[in-house]
Amino acid sequence: MASVTLQSQDHRDLLDTIDKLRSKGAGRYVDLPEIIVCGDQSAGKSSVLNAISEISFPTKDNLCTRFATELVLRRDFRQGVKISIIPGSERSADEKERLSEFHVEVDANLPDLSDVIEKAKDAMGISDTKVFSTDTLRVELSGPTQPHLTMVDLPGLFRAGNKDQSVVDAKTVKKMVRKYMKKERSIILAVVSAKSDFALQEVTELARELDPQGIRTLGLITKPDTLDAGSDSEASYINLAQNKDIVFRLSWHVLKNRDYAMREAPSAERDEAEANFFLTSSWKSLDTTQLGVKKLKPRLSNVLKDQILDQLPDLLQDIEAGIQDCQDQLKRLGASRATSEEQRRYLIQASQNFSVLMRASVDGVYNDRYFTSAKTDDGYQKRLRAVVQNSLIDFRDDMHGNGQTRRITESTPRAKTNEISRSAYIDEVKSLMRRSRGCELLGTFDPMIIGELFREQCQPWKAITMRAKQAILEAVYQATLAIIGHIAVDETANNILMIINGGIDALQSHVDKKVVELLEPHYNGHPITYNHYLTDTVEKMQADRRRESFVTGLKKLFGSSNVEEGIQCDVYPSQLLTVFEQDRERDMERYASDVAVDYMQAYYKVAMKKYIDDIGVLAIEHCLMREVPSLFTPEMVNDLREDELSRLAGESEEAAAERSRCIEKLGVLETGLHELRRLDKHCSSLTVTRRDYYESREENEEDDISASYSRSSTPVANCDFEASPAIEEAAPPRVAVVDWRNYKSEVTEAAPIEEFLEEECPPSAEATDDWDTWATTAQKTKKKGLKKKNVYKCEFLDE
Repeated sequence: MASVTLQSQDHRDLLDTIDKLRSKGAGRYVDLPEIIVCGDQSAGKSSVLNAISEISFPTKDNLCTRFATELVLRRDFRQGVKISIIPGSERSADEKERLSEFHVEVDANLPDLSDVIEKAKDAMGISDTKVFSTDTLRVELSGPTQPHLTMVDLPGLFRAGNKDQSVVDAKTVKKMVRKYMKKERSIILAVVSAKSDFALQEVTELARELDPQGIRTLGLITKPDTLDAGSDSEASYINLAQNKDIVFRLSWHVLKNRDYAMREAPSAERDEAEANFFLTSSWKSLDTTQLGVKKLKPRLSNVLKDQILDQLPDLLQDIEAGIQDCQDQLKRLGASRATSEEQRRYLIQASQNFSVLMRASVDGVYNDRYFTSAKTDDGYQKRLRAVVQNSLIDFRDDMHGNGQTRRITESTPRAKTNEISRSAYIDEVKSLMRRSRGCELLGTFDPMIIGELFREQCQPWKAITMRAKQAILEAVYQATLAIIGHIAVDETANNILMIINGGIDALQSHVDKKVVELLEPHYNGHPITYNHYLTDTVEKMQADRRRESFVTGLKKLFGSSNVEEGIQCDVYPSQLLTVFEQDRERDMERYASDVAVDYMQAYYKVAMKKYIDDIGVLAIEHCLMREVPSLFTPEMVNDLREDELSRLAGESEEAAAERSRCIEKLGVLETGLHELRRLDKHCSSLTVTRRDYYESREENEEDDISASYSRSSTPVANCDFEASPAIEEAAPPRVAVVDWRNYKSEVTEAAPIEEFLEEECPPSAEATDDWDTWATTAQKTKKKGLKKKNVYKCEFLDE
């Protein structure tokens, strides 16, 4: 067999990378670009694969394979065959290891898969009870005539059952084929037999259903020689091949299968018979690029290459998203907790994180990203110091507004409130003093009366305090819940919260005791203060009342308007003395009651301010806030017994299995990401190089130039030309030009490059013999005609 030059190494690397990802199991997590070969059982799929790969596939019409077969073809100077099995995702670790060791020796010169498939069935455990397997048989074949191509062959579709396959099996096969065909990155090679009406073949129906626009389907007509020459059936199939009936973006191809007489003939003889058939039959009216296996190989190779390059950016995004999902899931699952040492380590780390975050929350240092934005309710609840401070401010306002049993007012009291006029209240105090009279002189009062009045007035303090305390404790619970949710996995969070909640309950009891302690002197003791604010307040209240009484007298004397407007008036001193003396209290008991009320109100103000501060400092701060960061500490974890460790941090089998799956998936995706990023450079080099062109021409002198090009829009500035010293020293090269504004356009060969640049390029482009400079300049300046949808795809060709 004559040796031919290898196809582009970049092309091989491209396919090898995707195949490597598939063999590592990346296809379980993201859809990989691939060509899937599907068709009805009698469509001739096996003969197609045999023609392409030159390897013998079982060609029986009944169901010969019950699993997918991945066919990897690579051009190499050496012949080689490697057989392996890719285990399905549901396989256990032991089964995966066993299947990964599957190996069958195959003659590289005359490879035959019949025996391989039977051994693969046994290895996969396929039997009457297990009809199909999700494992994949991988066949790697290399040789000097092989194209760079990877395909996945699927079991043939069928409807009716027989002794070897049931109707249930038919549904299983269809489900498997649909699964592959649904993948948006799959190229569907729909094999249609000319022996039966294509409209009745199930693969056609599935292709139109799962690829309704025909974007990613390439139709392949087999057995064209079974049609009667000149018949309506032949004309119908020729019409189909011309893309006039069922329209696919990738169009159609026609392949002649081996007949029974040529079943043992070598590939060269088979290819020659096929070529003669197309030259002498009605099929010669088709474009030669659509006929025969020699044109099919490079066509499929380039279709797959283009699909990989086209899908590469989205594939990278999907893998990156999958990696992020795995990392989030592993973060949620936390570290392994299978042993007591791992459990203790986990709890110690969690307790340290808890203490740090709770201390920051209590101290009001919100630098950690855990605290998120204060504009959100969640972010605000995490800021415990802010919530507590605001709650204590609300407590202060509540005490000022609602702390008195009866609000004494100088004006008329409002109905249905706790307000009472000062005059009415003094009358009540006078009655109380008469009932409590001791040896004091008239006009004076027993000092204990102030305590009695005060105790009555401060009765609401306890309820107000309990409301504030409960709000603060709720804030502590919420902050604790948020921190535990942040530092602990869901499986252990509730158990850890049980410990912390027990500590919070103990702190609540401590706070309750402190509140009772702080209320005790006010509810059961006698008034005590050494704050001069007491007498200052009494004097101010009395001075205010005297001034109000004096203003009232002046208004009576001079008129309200004159007093309010400050108009100068003449007055006799005796008149002023009369005003001063008119408000003198002559009822000695009422006078004493008035003074007692003044002292009670003044003492209430002093005592309330101190009580508000005591609650904030001694109860909330000292008994609660200072202790909250110590609710869950490493010291507590070190004291736990092994059974307590297991109860708190033990890991379920489901969580351990999920972690193992995530770690496996993460490893596969990270490896895939690394490999694909190396390929990203190809995104700007979608055209074939001159080396590709020559190799394609050496392989088949009659091969049309367009078979070496992909049908995709590529900006001129992105063309990648791979030069060699021999070519650079030669005469100016010619240029192959394809106008991809219409993917059906013919390839034309232009004159030497100088004439091409002047005649074929957009009029506004500057002509130059420096192609790279021209392309770059034209793209940067956005010359007319260089929009993506109107670009020319250009390649250097030798003379």
